[in-house]
Amino acid sequence: MKRFVLLAFLASVLPMAAWANEIDFANSGGTLSGSNSGLSLTDSTLIAIKGLNGSGLITGSNLGGVYFTTGALTSGSLASGATFAAGGSFKISGTNGVIFNGSFSSPVTWTLITLANGMHAYTLHGAISGGGMNGATIQLTVNTGKGFFNGSAVIASGNSNVVVPEPGTLGLLGSGLVSIAGLVRRRMRT
Repeated sequence: MKRFVLLAFLASVLPMAAWANEIDFANSGGTLSGSNSGLSLTDSTLIAIKGLNGSGLITGSNLGGVYFTTGALTSGSLASGATFAAGGSFKISGTNGVIFNGSFSSPVTWTLITLANGMHAYTLHGAISGGGMNGATIQLTVNTGKGFFNGSAVIASGNSNVVVPEPGTLGLLGSGLVSIAGLVRRRMRT
């Protein structure tokens, strides 16, 4: 009975590990370029930040910049959706210095979304690590109007959403996994 209660407790605690801090960045302008070598975003201006260091919404006409490069194209196409290799770089700078500087730690997906009004948007999604944000994920949305992405586009707007695992949550996950490992080990001995 004790084992059942302990296992039930651990099963209820482990889903909490999915909770994390979320930081939203909005950017405008810049040039998105793409080829078989990968995608790159340059000269995009950071215009809003929400959730950084527990802050609310901060807006301005030039809070910094958003820049990235991906690894090489591994499958698909720039116009209809693709997958890019891990690597490259991802950087968000602020007026007081670098907010985040890292790289894509796993393959990056580039997905086409056709909206009801005939406009097209693409989302870039991938895991990033660096600058104390290991395990973070990024989702960037790029609107390309009625045309498809053909290798170069001036960005009207973009939104980056960074989800950062909380250290306490990771600690809870780790202690839960250690407890389960102990139970399995004890059960294997008997």
